[in-house]
Order: sequence, then C-alpha cells, then structure tokens
Amino acid sequence: MIKPFTPNDLIRYIYQEMPEVEQELLMQALHDDEHLMQEYLEMLSTIEQLDQIRLLPSEKVVKAIKSKAKSTGLQKV
Repeated sequence: MIKPFTPNDLIRYIYQEMPEVEQELLMQALHDDEHLMQEYLEMLSTIEQLDQIRLLPSEKVVKAIKSKAKSTGLQKV
C-alpha cells in the first residue's frame, strides 16, 4: 500500500526534515500523482514569495515603543 502524503509531509520534504527512505517514497509519489505535484509546486512558490517579503514596523509603532521605553526609566546600553 502506498502511503498517502499530507501537506505536512511536503513541508517536511521541502525543509529536508524527513528520513532519506521517506524522501524517496515522496519523490516517487510526486512523479506518480499530478495533484500532489501541483500542491508541492504551489508550496514552493508560496515559500519563495514569503522569503521576499520585508516586514518593517510603522513609524507610529517605533515611536510608541521608544516612548514606552523612556517612561519605564530604562537606561540605554
């Protein structure tokens, strides 16, 4: 019986967190199952897009943090 692979398995595969034997089974499943391959490719694309996002706090948030730090009397290091 062929193991049904889940999205969690695909993530483990992408991040190289599965044993080699399981990797080989998943690679075979990717070749045999078009739907699984599509899901895998979508995950790779999503990860690539997430890696390109730069998150920066707004100026308002930075000012609020600095203000709170000053009001607590914390010294600069």
